Amino acid sequence: MIEKQVKMLKKSDPHFKSELNILLNKGDDSKLNMFKTVFEIINNIRKSGDQALLEMVRKFDGIKSYKVEDLKVSKSKLKLAYNNLQKDQQQALNFAAKRISSFHKKQTPQDFNYSDDLDVKLGFLYTPIEAVGFYVPGGKAIYPSSVLMNAIPALIAGVKRRVMVTPISDLKKSSIVLAAAHVAGVTDFFCMGGAHSIAALAYGTETIEAVDKIVGPGNAYVAEAKRQVFGKVGIDSIAGPSEVLIVCDDTACPDHIAIDLLSQAEHDEQAQAILITDSIEFAKKVEVSVKKFLEDIPRSKIASTSWYNKGALIIVENIDEAIELINFIAPEHLELAFNKAEKYIDKIKNAGAIFIGHNTPEAVGDYVAGPNHVLPTNGTAKFSSGLSVLDFYKRTTVVKCNKKNLAIIGKHAVTLAKAEGLDAHAMSISLRIDK
Repeated sequence: MIEKQVKMLKKSDPHFKSELNILLNKGDDSKLNMFKTVFEIINNIRKSGDQALLEMVRKFDGIKSYKVEDLKVSKSKLKLAYNNLQKDQQQALNFAAKRISSFHKKQTPQDFNYSDDLDVKLGFLYTPIEAVGFYVPGGKAIYPSSVLMNAIPALIAGVKRRVMVTPISDLKKSSIVLAAAHVAGVTDFFCMGGAHSIAALAYGTETIEAVDKIVGPGNAYVAEAKRQVFGKVGIDSIAGPSEVLIVCDDTACPDHIAIDLLSQAEHDEQAQAILITDSIEFAKKVEVSVKKFLEDIPRSKIASTSWYNKGALIIVENIDEAIELINFIAPEHLELAFNKAEKYIDKIKNAGAIFIGHNTPEAVGDYVAGPNHVLPTNGTAKFSSGLSVLDFYKRTTVVKCNKKNLAIIGKHAVTLAKAEGLDAHAMSISLRIDK
């Protein structure tokens, strides 16, 4: 039997860039038919509301409900789940929530007003979005941490209606998710997932009131549904599978690096874990450690599929070459596991979150570090950021002129309006300043 080998790439090889592009773009061909499937799901929800939603919940979530109200978990049940939780789990949820809340409160924006040199009053004000939906994955695992990361920033921002959907069918097995929803102040909790839940949040049904924005990661169908409802509602991003890029030298511990890679690979088969190092000998040690851990971890089958299909070991000449690759790949999670890594931070332009040094595994960021773990994937860190309190605000600009300063600035506006052929625009101003 041929032993599986993870892909090893050398930056010095002539075909390196093309091979790297293939690795980064290696996806599931079934996505080609996904647009049509999701479009039909959304259209059915729009046309038939509760009836279509219930049919899809029975089909896709395996929940046999005959009223949408039955999918809703009351606040009293959320609180009861928290009260019945093991003490250590209660403490862990509260500890994580406190750190997440403390970090995100520092992101709260301030209204700003000033008068310019012509005494025109200018400024902007921030208003919370009225209603937000949170998607929390629940297919291959349960994610109480994602409940906290999605809902706490919205609570801090002052969002009034905070609606959570998640594909869980057994409330007892998922009691910590319910407890997390209580801790995070979720106002409405529905047991449903997939593209149909996104459609219900975006367009509403007879029972579910539509929201204004949808945030949170999900599977490929959820991501496609968010893409298709964007414009009707806001979204945070179109999230892809989880990913980690680790850059290290031989001062790192091979076992630490190996388990850090697998901590992403165990999410699902499409997750991606990549190591960049300047030592081929160290890379081989990590590969041995990965194989050792794959024999022991419970989600070995998922992690193994991810590692051998999507993972890679990349060999570079030096750390500077690694920085170049970081900015090209634009990873969701980036670990810098080498001495004096702080010196390179200002050279990193594209990364969702950075974890610095030998004692900062990415996994700590998933739970209790404080910053959000909902981050840009698939190279979108080149133009987007992780979820924050700012995602739950709208910014409105404010202008106030008086007759004197309108006359000064208005004449230039009249000139530009006439140049554009918009005479009513010009008259709107000139009628005020020509008197």
